[in-house]
Amino acid sequence: MISIIQKYFPNISKTQQAQFATLQELYTLWNAQINVISRKDIDLLYERHVLHSLGIAKVIQFNSKTNVMDIGCGGGFPGIPLAILFPDSNFYLVDSIGKKIKVVNEVALALGLTNVRAEHKRAEEVKEKFEFIISRAVTEFPVFYRWVQNKISKNQFNNLPNGILYLKGGDLTEEFKDFKKRVVFYDLKDYFDEEFFETKKVVYLPM
Repeated sequence: MISIIQKYFPNISKTQQAQFATLQELYTLWNAQINVISRKDIDLLYERHVLHSLGIAKVIQFNSKTNVMDIGCGGGFPGIPLAILFPDSNFYLVDSIGKKIKVVNEVALALGLTNVRAEHKRAEEVKEKFEFIISRAVTEFPVFYRWVQNKISKNQFNNLPNGILYLKGGDLTEEFKDFKKRVVFYDLKDYFDEEFFETKKVVYLPM
């Protein structure tokens, strides 16, 4: 239900409303061919995938021309919903599974998103630099950090210093113990009422 998006992002444009509304149809169609979302979750797409992705937008509003890389994007989360919300920023989505990137490219094309690039690639192979690197629990954080530590641009122009924005749930004490002096946890239950978000967080590591 797109109403859940409008509840928390009431200022989206008519174009954005239409793009968000089309996601259910697109992902239902593609998921039947290439399984990128669990069958039980497809009915809860807007809460568990779209709104969850947009949790990052409660922490930061990307300024125009911000370059963002989504690593291990799967079928396009969090990159695609954020690309809809921030049409003036550039999103580069990578995944090591080619058929998932096919879905991302088809969804971006169908939505008319000109600010999305998607490639079948491992994070370690990417040579470019980005203001922010985002992901949704693709691996243990220390591993992820090693993949991306040299890929953050020094070009600062957002209200948060450049770095990593990571969507993760549960008790994160152990996983982030080596980063505890720098890392900031944002509880999504502070922004969204739904029970699904009770233990979900946006983890921000400035670089």
